[in-house]
Amino acid sequence: MMDLTEKTIESEILYKGKILTLKRDTVLLPNGEKGVRESISHGGGAAVLVVKEGCFYMVKQFRYPYLEEVWEIPAGKLEKGEDPYVCALRELEEETGLRAKSLTLMGKIYPTPGYTNEILYIYLATDFEEGETHPDKDEFLTTKLLPLSEGYDMIERGEIKDSKTLFALLKYYKDHH
Repeated sequence: MMDLTEKTIESEILYKGKILTLKRDTVLLPNGEKGVRESISHGGGAAVLVVKEGCFYMVKQFRYPYLEEVWEIPAGKLEKGEDPYVCALRELEEETGLRAKSLTLMGKIYPTPGYTNEILYIYLATDFEEGETHPDKDEFLTTKLLPLSEGYDMIERGEIKDSKTLFALLKYYKDHH
């Protein structure tokens, strides 16, 4: 089987921001030719599917790159060096006020492997207690508890477009039906 690895020859940082770094790399392709790759380095994130008595929690927030409000499961960015489990607990409480007693890793996904190294860790919470929300100062969202069946209908109607939410709901469906 052919080795498909591309080896970095040269790397240039084009932009370094608060949450991402844009790079342009010269690579050696498997056929011996040189190529150029532009990529975004991103610290990753964690998300939580919270299931309670046949229902699940969703948040809706405006996502600037798409210029629309998007339905998602609670999620957030990993702080530098942060454990994804800890991030998931923190983000869940910030966005929904729920404090999970434990989380189960459902899997990790590469949301856009063509241009970023971002990894999202998706957890399941079924045992939690309610508390108070405290979103970040620049975070505005609506939280809603919906029947799982409505979530699956929203997928069919194309209303849930977010990859982490699609993964979580479809994995939960597969594991529990």
